[in-house]
Amino acid sequence: MATTVYQRLLAEFLGTFGLLLFGAGTAEATLNLSFVTDARYLAISFAFGIVVLAGAFAFGEISGAHFNPAVTLSMAVSGKMPKGEVIPYLVAQLLGALLAVEIILVIASGTSGTLLSLVQANALTSQGYAGNGSPFHTSWGAVFLLEVVMTFFFVLVIHRVTRDGSPAKMFAPIAIGFTLFLTQLVAIPIDNASINPYRSLAPALISLIWPSAHWAIDQVWLFILAPIVGGLLAAAVDRVLSPQSGT
Repeated sequence: MATTVYQRLLAEFLGTFGLLLFGAGTAEATLNLSFVTDARYLAISFAFGIVVLAGAFAFGEISGAHFNPAVTLSMAVSGKMPKGEVIPYLVAQLLGALLAVEIILVIASGTSGTLLSLVQANALTSQGYAGNGSPFHTSWGAVFLLEVVMTFFFVLVIHRVTRDGSPAKMFAPIAIGFTLFLTQLVAIPIDNASINPYRSLAPALISLIWPSAHWAIDQVWLFILAPIVGGLLAAAVDRVLSPQSGT
């Protein structure tokens, strides 16, 4: 049965809301815990993978379960979604991301001062690179390459497992969730793992309330541009891999 544009936008809003609430929420809730860093990275990666897997199963048949501007733009240039729905999708996703991060901030504000100070120091677990007060110490070029490559592989998997006629289509959410899990494992120790412009933009915007956290908005350009580049490269490679008419 066909869905309406309003249903698709609501699905994107809810899916992106859930992605940030549970993924970024795990990142922030574990800042104050004493277990080893490796276990924290694993917990955050698992949270992101599981929530996108659940969201894809819940909303995939409605909106395609993008929850990510890099995915939406990649699908648009591939002709896999109406061009007129791109901006509404992006707006719905951003609103969902902002609401999730705002809720996380409200919850953190009601906890101990130690957790709130850690949340502030990490700019609501924003992504970053060396300089401008960022807690990360990797060059911007290396981080840019990391985000492009990780997003490229993630979005390419989405293209391939959701394509028409794919024998793996019914298992697509599992493949997508585990691929995001893997990208998080690689990228979290290096730049806190974006792979999604709104994963970075939402906390960076809300962190503007703290002058000491403005490094996040200063550096967010990279985490907007690099995932979009990776998504567009994925669209190009998917086109090369797809059978051409008349061949």
